[in-house]
Amino acid sequence: MNSKHVKIFDTSLRDGEQSPGASLTSAEKLEIARNLARMGVDVIEGGFPAASPDDLEGLRRIAVEVGNPPPGESEFSAHVPIICGLARANKKDIDAAWEAVRSATYPRIHTFLATSPIHMRYKLRMDPEEVVERVREMVGYAHSLCSDVEFSPEDAGRSDPEFLYLVLGEAIKAGATTLNIPDTVGYTTPDEYGALISGIIANVPGAENVTISVHCHNDLGLATANTLAGIMVGARQAEVTMNGIGERAGNTSLEEIVMTLHTRRGVFGLETGIDTTQISRVSRMVSNYTGIPIQPNKAIVGANAFAHEAGIHQDGMLKNQQTYEIMRPETVGLSRSRLVLGKHSGRHALKVHLAEMGYDMTAEELDRTFERFKQLADKKKIITEADLEALVEDQAYQSHEVFSLDGLQVACGTMGMPTATVRLRGPDDTLYIQASVGTGPVDATYKAIDMIIGSKSKLLEFNVHAVTEGIDAIGEVTVRLQGENGIHQARTSPQSEQIHLRTYGGYGADTDIIVASAKAYLAALNKLLRSTQHEQAAEIAA
Repeated sequence: MNSKHVKIFDTSLRDGEQSPGASLTSAEKLEIARNLARMGVDVIEGGFPAASPDDLEGLRRIAVEVGNPPPGESEFSAHVPIICGLARANKKDIDAAWEAVRSATYPRIHTFLATSPIHMRYKLRMDPEEVVERVREMVGYAHSLCSDVEFSPEDAGRSDPEFLYLVLGEAIKAGATTLNIPDTVGYTTPDEYGALISGIIANVPGAENVTISVHCHNDLGLATANTLAGIMVGARQAEVTMNGIGERAGNTSLEEIVMTLHTRRGVFGLETGIDTTQISRVSRMVSNYTGIPIQPNKAIVGANAFAHEAGIHQDGMLKNQQTYEIMRPETVGLSRSRLVLGKHSGRHALKVHLAEMGYDMTAEELDRTFERFKQLADKKKIITEADLEALVEDQAYQSHEVFSLDGLQVACGTMGMPTATVRLRGPDDTLYIQASVGTGPVDATYKAIDMIIGSKSKLLEFNVHAVTEGIDAIGEVTVRLQGENGIHQARTSPQSEQIHLRTYGGYGADTDIIVASAKAYLAALNKLLRSTQHEQAAEIAA
């Protein structure tokens, strides 16, 4: 293994999806996985297959379609990521993980068991000796199915180091090829976590023959600092998520680790295989699909990351960009070019430009996108890459819908009652029309949609912002909602094993903000409908 290469293990589709509101459909997971692979991610942890048959099938599809080289290419000529499935330390989970990933060229099983005193006593109710034996047995069982096995001692940050050395040594003997050291509750400081990794490398027999991985949570805002501390002392795999999404305060963010190693190469002397120019686009995709907005001051990918408002900063930037920019926006895929394409641009020009942006479309997808592009070009004189990204991602959302927006008309203002008339196209291609009044145009629109679909849901969050400046800017809306029929939207956390109600995110984009709001709400409702249908079908099958 190249000692200068840090593997990027992306767990956006597993740990990231455990964020409240980050539920993803199988189709969305597949699209994100494709883009993570295109970006150069080494390992994609695509889910927790034992959670449900749908989770297993979703990961299996990623293993088949993303975990193998494209037709006509070999694994040596194309970047093919490792496809990984998470499993608790029991045979049922491990069997499910293997079934999900076995079709990949490079499959991996990732199993875990807690090692901290508080977890062993209160969660596992196991003695240390029983934990050692379970690790030995289950890692060995996973290795009998798959040659690439990752083991994680859950809550390693609060575990006794000597006991940790013993457990990890037994995991290596049983066949583990990667040892992942999770700071599960974000408890450690960089000095502590760096010392923990150093101790493992120095004291675990066989550690020099396996990859040491770091997995940090952000409860104290130290996830990136802790991860870098572990890398500095010898860890060569970083477990991350796009935009830092994850349970509670989230995980280490991919973009922060990758760009720190890229920007401070002189300090770390390390490299990753990530195409950094893809970061901004994939970040937006994950945000839009999960319905979790990116905070404006988020490092690397936030809207303000390359904005300079203060006069002294602007003066310095005009003289030399390096005065206040340590990275160029182009490095992470943000173009300073404003004019991209216009109303006279043809289908081929659009296809070439989208390919340069990283979008690989079928002829049918290009036809739909070109039609939307022409409609947008009639409304906007200047079309930027940000506009194109919003258009493509909105188009991707609409292609997965059960109900789609076919028409919308609203009346609002200071006189009279805000009223919306909505026309939806249903799964049977039937048109449904409904009018409603509300406290405002969006409320009236949502009430009319609810009357047509008959949904029972609770809107938790509504966010709107403009993609670019100007009165003709595309507006983006993200929403999060939760179903009110309880059990059909429940999911189990693999770590805590607690059952949480799912929340569903939706995204919509349009030059008309009310239309964008309707699209976003429909996108979230469609996820809710599909989830309920899958759960009910599983109950009938059982």
